[in-house]
Amino acid sequence: MSKKVFTEKEIKLLSANKYAKSVSSKGITYTDEFKHIFIAEKEKGKFARDIFEECGFDVNVLGMYRVHSASKRWKKAYNESGISGLRDTRAESSGRPRNRELPLEEKNARLEAQINLLKAENELLKKIRFAERGLKK
Repeated sequence: MSKKVFTEKEIKLLSANKYAKSVSSKGITYTDEFKHIFIAEKEKGKFARDIFEECGFDVNVLGMYRVHSASKRWKKAYNESGISGLRDTRAESSGRPRNRELPLEEKNARLEAQINLLKAENELLKKIRFAERGLKK
């Protein structure tokens, strides 16, 4: 992440851009539309700096490190997953698992797997004890 911190004036300037989804003192989130435009223009051979400037961003305010890292990140995501890789999915997945009620069949399958694991552990412990007794004699 870039070490550059935006001032209040810079935040207002960047927030006015239609391709900026949100701006804070430490970072900027771009719209999916801008990412699509960026990839399309990049494939035509344009430089990242030129694309940002054509879309109304002041590269001096953003900083070249931020421009280049966004370019690398988006190209990698596009190459791996296509256009869907450019989507901002942070709102969709909060990182917390959902507490949902499992169907009885799934609960049963999990419990059976747990029982089988415990049985296998017990058999292994029995074999270890038996082997230790053989070594002592």
